[in-house]
Amino acid sequence: MEPIGELSGFALECPDPAALATFYSEVTGWPVIYTSPDWCSIETREDFHLSFQRSTDYVPPRWPDPHSSMQFHLHLRVDDLDRAQAAVIALGATAFPDQPRAQTARVMADPVGHVFCLVPRK
Repeated sequence: MEPIGELSGFALECPDPAALATFYSEVTGWPVIYTSPDWCSIETREDFHLSFQRSTDYVPPRWPDPHSSMQFHLHLRVDDLDRAQAAVIALGATAFPDQPRAQTARVMADPVGHVFCLVPRK
C-alpha cells in the first residue's frame, strides 16, 4: 500500500512554548529550530520535529485517573533508567508516585504535566 504521507512531528499545547522547548531540547539534545511567542520547535537531523503551541487555558492531563486520560505520551529511550530519571528531574520533570513497571519504564511528567516514559534502549 502506498502511504499518503509520513509523520513529520508532534505538537504539544502548553502555557510557555519557549520553556517547554528548552526542557525537551535539554532532554533529547535536539536543537531549538524555531521560536515565536506562540510556537517553538525542536528537530532531529531526520527532519522530525516536536513543537510546542501556546494554550492560555492549558490544563495538564492527570494520570492515573479513571476520569481523565493522559491523551498521549512520549517514549524516550535511555541507557540507564535511574540516571535518566535523575537528569530529567533536575530539568524540571516529576516522577509519578505510581510506577507500574519501574524496572522497565519510568512514568514522568514534563514541567507542565505532559506524561512521558523513560524506557531502556533495546
